[in-house]
Amino acid sequence: MSQRPLPLAGYRIISAEQYGAGPYGTQFLAQLGADVIKIEPPHKSGTGGGDTARAVGPHFLREGESHYFHAFNLNKRSLTLDLNSSEGQAVLHRLVATADAVVNNLRGDLPARLGLTYAALSGFNPAIVCAHLSAYGRDNERAKWPGYDYLMQAEAGFCSLTGDPDGEPQRFGLSMVDYMTGTQMAVGVLAALLDAQRSGLGRDIDCDLLSTAVHQMTYPAVWYLNEGSETGRTPRSAHPTATPSQMVKAQDGWMFVMCQLPKFWDILVERVGHPALKDERFATNPGRLAHRGTLTDALDAIFGEHPVAHWLALLQGHVPVAPVHDIAQAMDNPWLDTIGMIDTVSHPDRANLRVLASPIKVDGQRVPSRAGPLLGADADDVLGELGYDADAIATLRQQDVI
Repeated sequence: MSQRPLPLAGYRIISAEQYGAGPYGTQFLAQLGADVIKIEPPHKSGTGGGDTARAVGPHFLREGESHYFHAFNLNKRSLTLDLNSSEGQAVLHRLVATADAVVNNLRGDLPARLGLTYAALSGFNPAIVCAHLSAYGRDNERAKWPGYDYLMQAEAGFCSLTGDPDGEPQRFGLSMVDYMTGTQMAVGVLAALLDAQRSGLGRDIDCDLLSTAVHQMTYPAVWYLNEGSETGRTPRSAHPTATPSQMVKAQDGWMFVMCQLPKFWDILVERVGHPALKDERFATNPGRLAHRGTLTDALDAIFGEHPVAHWLALLQGHVPVAPVHDIAQAMDNPWLDTIGMIDTVSHPDRANLRVLASPIKVDGQRVPSRAGPLLGADADDVLGELGYDADAIATLRQQDVI
């Protein structure tokens, strides 16, 4: 790693976060060097405390320390804090005075109630950036509605575009709207931090799941809004206009072939060398689109003659192609080791916990990772940095504030 500090070294982000969307976004900031202090509910009688992600199974390092949690919380510190108490609010205000941003991904009506807005916190730090990630936003009649990724995929139109045309609508295999929204929130935070440096004033930044999902509809949305054209599901997960850009079946598995540009079709025809692909009906993209079913049959017949490995050796690097991997094949892919996308961190319960590295490189190298924090593990350090002595910290614990 470069001897220079990471880009966000020296920035402090306070995050009242839970589950996936918010933690995914702040993990980028933490891995880029920010001191992300994760605010979690403390243990109280009848409650387990902590981010709900800690209890998401089926795999755990210990009770309340799930593998799921570590997918979203690398490089962070944990402070348990009851934001509903006056004592907890006093700790928050001292934290804010030392921080650059306060982030949350709570239900839309909760940031104001818990004092996490710029109006509530600017008196303690005029430059504080307050970022809010919610399901539907904070400024409309849905603010109090609970909401989750899958609902957004349904309402924004994703499910209508996913799956076989003759089957039922499908969601993505992962909670991609959560991850998209977390990433957009991080972009908003960084933009507001830049402005706060120049102006000395922070502000509120809002990002919600539904707005992000709608925005990701991109060109099908523009096509509909301007031409009334409705994009539908296509066979073989094919692109709506470029052909072939779809699944094809090899002898022992599936591949994705993408001739997005005319030159790639020409290269595919040349390298495969099969007369069936030289049919005049397939000479242009409009022709291929008009005869997509016939072309799919021809591709299946050709690719079915050899296993996936044969076609990859023939086409990779010349035509955009990839094997369709299952999770085991995807994670055991040697290429991930070549590019450094699998990292190992040390956790108290597992010395070599394997995690995904950040997709961002700094000075040509992956940014470093460390395991997510145990619940409340950093309370003494964080409060000590704020000037609380051992007796004051003990009192806060006795009061269930931390």
